[in-house]
Amino acid sequence: MAERAGVLEGLRAYRMIAGMWVRAGMTYRVSFVVTLFGNLVMTGMDFAGILLMFSQVDSLAGWSLPEVAFLYGASVTSFGLAHLAAGSMPHLGRRIRDGSFDVLLVRPVPVLAQVGGDQFSLRRLGRFVQGGAVLGWSLVAADIDWTVAKVLLVPLMVVSGAAIFVAVFVAGAAFQIYAQDAAEVQNAFTYGGTTMLQYPPSVFGKDLVRGVTFVLPLAFVNWVPAAHVLGRPYPLALPGWTAFASPLVAAGCCALAGLAWRTGLRSYRSVGS
Repeated sequence: MAERAGVLEGLRAYRMIAGMWVRAGMTYRVSFVVTLFGNLVMTGMDFAGILLMFSQVDSLAGWSLPEVAFLYGASVTSFGLAHLAAGSMPHLGRRIRDGSFDVLLVRPVPVLAQVGGDQFSLRRLGRFVQGGAVLGWSLVAADIDWTVAKVLLVPLMVVSGAAIFVAVFVAGAAFQIYAQDAAEVQNAFTYGGTTMLQYPPSVFGKDLVRGVTFVLPLAFVNWVPAAHVLGRPYPLALPGWTAFASPLVAAGCCALAGLAWRTGLRSYRSVGS
């Protein structure tokens, strides 16, 4: 009960902090709209690159444009949700270096909620909107034999993928408590991870695919469930039931990330600045 009360308190604090930053950001609405549009255009450049590639080839490792667009849309939409919720996590190293992290520790508010809600910005919605648009188009354009299970699996995949990415953000923040400045390492697994997932697993080496399936299970963001939706071979010949394992993988990742965060927080020593 105490742990549940702590979670609810953290969510309430996060909502209040995020709301404060939203109200501050909406003070300059023209700037907000311009920034949101710019963010949407910039994130769309990745898909423009995929379109350019398919203007020269008919398929990528046997995958058609709508199928690759499905991978892209699922990955970017999930990452967009996670980035909206936890996109401030990579800035933790800067707070540790300048000593402002110590201020968060003395406030009667869960530290993780403060770090996650810090500088919350709705302009990050641009990535989510752009990814969702591509995902929506791919669902219409791809040759999918729809069933009830596949219809339910698409939103489940997006939400579970977002939870997996949030767990990676939190685990990366915990690592920064030890390293004090490891934002680029964290970005390699978050931004780098979503970029990798935009392409079919068959274009990568088997060792890499094993790593993002059994070590850092990013494959469950889209590769594994997409195999069921699109009727494609499962990565590493996984059994069919794994297509529906993303929620369990996400729950496990969040539990491990929470443990890493609590361990890192207990070991923190002020930089003295």
